[in-house]
Amino acid sequence: MKEFAYSRATAVHDALTSVVGRGNARFLAGGTNLVDLMKRGVETPDRLVDVRALPLAGVHEARNGDLVIGATTTNSDAAAHPEIRRRYPALSQAVLAGASGQLRNMATVAGNLLQRTRCTYFADLSSACNKRLPGSGCAALAGVHHNHAILGASPACVATNPSDMAVPMMLFDAVVHYETLDGEGEIPISRFYRPVGDTPHLETTLPDGALITSVTLPGAAAGERSRYRKVRERASYAFATVSVAADLVVRSGQVREVRIALGGVASHPWRARIAEEELRGGPASPERFRAAAEAELDAAKPLPHNGYKIRLARNLIQSVLTEIVH
Repeated sequence: MKEFAYSRATAVHDALTSVVGRGNARFLAGGTNLVDLMKRGVETPDRLVDVRALPLAGVHEARNGDLVIGATTTNSDAAAHPEIRRRYPALSQAVLAGASGQLRNMATVAGNLLQRTRCTYFADLSSACNKRLPGSGCAALAGVHHNHAILGASPACVATNPSDMAVPMMLFDAVVHYETLDGEGEIPISRFYRPVGDTPHLETTLPDGALITSVTLPGAAAGERSRYRKVRERASYAFATVSVAADLVVRSGQVREVRIALGGVASHPWRARIAEEELRGGPASPERFRAAAEAELDAAKPLPHNGYKIRLARNLIQSVLTEIVH
């Protein structure tokens, strides 16, 4: 591992000044992703600024009914919080489906949203990877890609986003709050992740040097019947092959409101807006759920070895929505 400087910040401003203008400096929270990548030589920061001592942990309700989750709140604490479990159960279910208990005790909410792909070529310095080294190519295109993207990819990159938590965050229209030396800002999660395009190494729209301070879940988006389901290659400690987060409101057999988000299919959590539009105002039936899923997946562009994800995602959407109705 490359040598690096280390400091521990006790105030947000101090953390920001320790990173801005200090070369290749990075914030460190739980380190469950960053430190692994440093060991492999994928990440090579000159300085780590530890932000765990900052007063950014905890969950509280804002005056307008929104739920505010501090950036350094651990995944375990977020999953166990009574208000998250009651108002946003899909989020609690997704967090508990991710990693192991030990990792959830260390990993933070902000770090989870910022974690990088688990594509094996990204982690292998001997392989071509535009996300790691822009302009080097994408070895996955002609390599092992059975668990890669079917939606929103490009010839530059077909990696998927590994976060379970980010999928229900997309479902509930979360807002990411951050701070820079120029002041505070916020980004709706629908605009937080960049499209792949020709620049897969640019993953989020956070300004340079920004520190995430919290994530807000709108009170109006609360879904007490929401569900998260994850299909993976083994029962524990595995990233999603395909996952679905969904929330559905049915009145007199008709769909009044619906939200659907997918994981494991794109470079970012995928909001299934075409499927949502297909379902609103129509009957809440398995046949309609299946047709809406097929409409969403019409845009899929599978690689030679991951076309099965289309069928898997279609069946999973239908199954989760049917489960919510019943």
